[in-house]
Amino acid sequence: MTSATPHQRALALGVIVGSLRADSVTRRLANELVALAPAAFRPRFIEIGDLPLYNEDLDIEVAAEPPAEWARFRSDLRASDAILFVTPEYNRSVPAPLKNAIDVGSAPHDQNAFDGLPAAIVSASPGRMGAFGANHHLRQSLVFLDMPTMQQPELYLGGSFGLFDEAGTLADPAVTELLTRYMERFASWASRHGRIAA
Repeated sequence: MTSATPHQRALALGVIVGSLRADSVTRRLANELVALAPAAFRPRFIEIGDLPLYNEDLDIEVAAEPPAEWARFRSDLRASDAILFVTPEYNRSVPAPLKNAIDVGSAPHDQNAFDGLPAAIVSASPGRMGAFGANHHLRQSLVFLDMPTMQQPELYLGGSFGLFDEAGTLADPAVTELLTRYMERFASWASRHGRIAA
């Protein structure tokens, strides 16, 4: 594991999980990624399940305050130095709660809270393609949000239902090593491409 140097503070890593199920494979995977994160990161989950559906009227009405959940989410994003997305795939795209979170965080138009945050995407599915469609649909949105997104290594995990044993731990040490290397690479990359580096 790498560590933050004395002259470099640990990066606040916001982790956004695309699945709302408390015991989803995606949530378990995100927990493992957080546990394996190097000391260069200070990870914390940014929850999206309580966000009301985005309605621009709630942002532009002068007399109205936007929903408190939106304000909390946007504040959590602004307190982050990098974002890790961990997502399953629904119908060859991202789950609706994740797309809604992107819409909430990027609004109002001139107050995009995602702007400039370095990002990485881990996707997983029971099938062989590892949620390739969701991963790349998400990348398309991140381009517009002006989030520098790590291109290599990519991480698509197929056969997700077999990743964990009955005790809920990763069944294959090779997968643990893969996730560890991915997080170390992301920490190094984020430190060079984010708001702090700028």
